[in-house]
Amino acid sequence: MSILRPSETEQYVRLRPRAQAAFERAQKVMPQGIAQEMRLLRPFPIMVARAKGARKWDVDGHDYIDYHLGSAALILGHAHPEVMARIREQIEYGWHYAQGHPLEAEWGEWVQRLVPSVERLRFVNSGTEATLLALRLARAYTGKPKVLRFEGHYHGWHDYAIKGMSAPFDRPPTAGIPDGAVGTMVVVPANDPDLVARTLDADPEIGQVIVEASGASWSTVPLRPGFLHALREITKARGRLLIFDEVITGFRWSSGGAQVKHGVRPDLTTMSKIASGGLPGGVVGGSAEVMSILELTGDAQRDRARRPYHGGTFNANPLAASAAVATLRICSTGDVQRHCDALAARLREGLNAIIKRLGISGVAYGESSTFHVYVGPRPAGMPVGERLWTEDAATLKGVSRELVFAVRGAMYNRGVDLMSGIGGVLCSEHTPGDIEQTLDAFESAFKAVRDERPDLLPA
Repeated sequence: MSILRPSETEQYVRLRPRAQAAFERAQKVMPQGIAQEMRLLRPFPIMVARAKGARKWDVDGHDYIDYHLGSAALILGHAHPEVMARIREQIEYGWHYAQGHPLEAEWGEWVQRLVPSVERLRFVNSGTEATLLALRLARAYTGKPKVLRFEGHYHGWHDYAIKGMSAPFDRPPTAGIPDGAVGTMVVVPANDPDLVARTLDADPEIGQVIVEASGASWSTVPLRPGFLHALREITKARGRLLIFDEVITGFRWSSGGAQVKHGVRPDLTTMSKIASGGLPGGVVGGSAEVMSILELTGDAQRDRARRPYHGGTFNANPLAASAAVATLRICSTGDVQRHCDALAARLREGLNAIIKRLGISGVAYGESSTFHVYVGPRPAGMPVGERLWTEDAATLKGVSRELVFAVRGAMYNRGVDLMSGIGGVLCSEHTPGDIEQTLDAFESAFKAVRDERPDLLPA
């Protein structure tokens, strides 16, 4: 039985026969018919045919205002003309050389120009690869095996990153992770500098600290003001490396990412998504001293013992490089970020007004060009929308999957595509009209879900 009220489900299914057929075909090829589990939706996901600007169209001809935007990779929206022009120009000359090419340096120079902490860099193929290389590099540099990370923060899905991603935070949220990998990750709650200091002092095997510069999962669990500065002071005083995961915040929080916006200089930074122009790619960068450990010395014994290996068939492939150069040039002025931030603030304000008007126990929040909706109990006497009611990562990341499926399904019926949870990101192509249409859709969707499942939207 579907979790949406029957009329919503019937409408969803009736209007999407081609998507249903495509999903049935996909189920014969992939487990559950999906390429990765964040695409799961009941009764079946939409199937996208094309996208342009801030909109996408499914195979059944329905259009959606897109707040998913390639999982936050497309701050310029879909098929931006300048990015497309660079890709078309490059593709005429080939798209994979497995050799160096001039676009590598041009791409890297844009990253260096915008992110001053990146004195040297290497390219990878995704955010997950970026954190994998950064952790390997940091361990090799410090000679210390353990990493301190924070509850709920997401650093990709490789074995070393996944412990601490979701509650319970003291164990991996998935099968298939060897005990040896689990034991190298030390997980603590964020926003407590004294706890970080005590943890580092108590365990000399911790050589590096990694943090999502937005707070857990693109600001789903925000960081308190000053926490990033405190991390910098604590790690520097103890000779530990500080790694900023800016896979989402990079070039979104500002033209130089969260570190430039907040004025904090980490030792290493991981970037992807916008950093590669929305194509598969990523960057690991940092101080020249730390990054130099990647260099071959010619001493085979030393290199084997101290130098971290780095491979990657498609690193800095010409298509990703061309898209990245075009994207970073456009994003360098800060105009794109200011536009997106302003519209996101307007959307969050409107969502809180709807939540208050409908009498739902919830709050809309977010940083920069993001928005999140949390539904759940709040302390007595605290006005709706004043601030987050909790900093508990298990609570904020534990929104009912039933509620998420219900709201996202209802929003699809109203022409809006959300990102993970109940939230999303903005791009340069969104307009004030899109915001008003989205707010109307949210109010209607909340009412529809509450009519069928009032337990999912408590007062």
